[in-house]
Amino acid sequence: MELVGSPLTTMYTHPRSTPTKFLPAISTMASSYKSRFPYYPLPQSFTLPWMPSSYYKTAAINPTLAPFSKSSQGLTPSKMLPFASKRTTLFTRYTPDDWYMSSLTNYKESETSRHNAERLRADTSRMIQDKYHQTKKTQVESTKKLGERVNDIEFWKSELCRELDEMIGETKALTDTKERLERALAETEPPLQVAQECLLHREKRMGIDLVHDNVEKQLFTEVDVIRSCQERMQQYLDKAKAQLASNRMAQHELERDLVNKQAAHRIDDKCHHLRNTSDGISYYQGVERVDATISVPESWAKFTDDNILRSQSERAASAKLRDNVENLLVVTANEMWRQFNGVNVAFTNRIAETADAKNKIQTHLAKTLQEIFQIEMNIEAIRKAIRDKGPPLKVAQTRLDERTRRPNVELCRDTAQLRLVNEVHEIGETIQSLQQRLRDAEDTLQKLVRAKSVLEHDLAIKANSLFIDQEKCMGMRKTFPSTARLVGYI
Repeated sequence: MELVGSPLTTMYTHPRSTPTKFLPAISTMASSYKSRFPYYPLPQSFTLPWMPSSYYKTAAINPTLAPFSKSSQGLTPSKMLPFASKRTTLFTRYTPDDWYMSSLTNYKESETSRHNAERLRADTSRMIQDKYHQTKKTQVESTKKLGERVNDIEFWKSELCRELDEMIGETKALTDTKERLERALAETEPPLQVAQECLLHREKRMGIDLVHDNVEKQLFTEVDVIRSCQERMQQYLDKAKAQLASNRMAQHELERDLVNKQAAHRIDDKCHHLRNTSDGISYYQGVERVDATISVPESWAKFTDDNILRSQSERAASAKLRDNVENLLVVTANEMWRQFNGVNVAFTNRIAETADAKNKIQTHLAKTLQEIFQIEMNIEAIRKAIRDKGPPLKVAQTRLDERTRRPNVELCRDTAQLRLVNEVHEIGETIQSLQQRLRDAEDTLQKLVRAKSVLEHDLAIKANSLFIDQEKCMGMRKTFPSTARLVGYI
């Protein structure tokens, strides 16, 4: 008999013998029924080995006959056969009915075994088909679920990418706005220094011009306005820096979530495209009992949704802050320009007032100088008039003195004597009046000189104030930043 599964070299080396039976022995088939695969999948391959050793075995049957009686126990067959052959009457153990019944029983058992085997084969074939379809259906469902999972990941990945792009754009816009705010804040320093220098220069005014006028009030207001603008700009600059930190934090969360989604998408997409014929598939014993998950679909979706909502919230806050910064830049620029113009108008008015006062002082000074000249001429005339009264007085007094030498009765108080006496008194009174007028003229001259000195001093003060306001202060205020600089565009 040829053994099934014998090596090919054996078949070619030894001639094939003619089989006497078409089916193997019952014991051989029975032994093959006992070799079943376990239900639990084994790590080794399901394919049969090249030389099977557990399917077919050669049966060895050594039948023995029971002794006919107790007296024949222990006798060898060579001693019993001659005894049986010499007997005239044979002792039979079974009857023909028993023989037929035994055959029928064997037939029935054979038919039952075959029926059970056929049913088992049919059930097995049906179970194999059912399990094949069930396994295929399960695998299709798993593949479908993986595909749905890949679609979900792609959806959230696209949402993350869109939100990340918008967040990056918003962060860039806020960074540009912050830089504009920093430039605008730096541009407020020169006007503040100009206003403070104007106040310092105006402290160098002299005398009565050192007054707390409208220009000084406007300059103090300008300093307060610029410092108030600087404080508000600094506050919004700190807010912008904090908002940028929040934006970068939200962006970092989005990027990390996106990286995780990309890795998960790559893994799940690979799993989705795995087939029974794919390379790289293998057994991983007990992997189904390992639960390394840390989230459920609801918490998984909520995590990404929370990241997106947080990013949208930060983005909305950033956009609102940018609008506030834009409004602040416009408002502060208008406030500083308005106050700058107010200070310039006050300077212009004050310069006009000072120039007008200076012109008036110059006019009065010219008139005073003219009057001083006239009074000096008058004093000189008075002095000449007093000098001119000397000879007539001398004549009259000489006449009187000569007439005192008249002898005796000739010393008459005549009309001539009276006239001479009156003449001396008149000339003396005239000289006294002229001297009094001379003193008055000299006092007036001193007042005019003092007024001239006052006017000259006041003129110098006005010239100094005019030089400070017009040349120094207004010269510096020509360099006030433009609106484009004040809003940070330049």
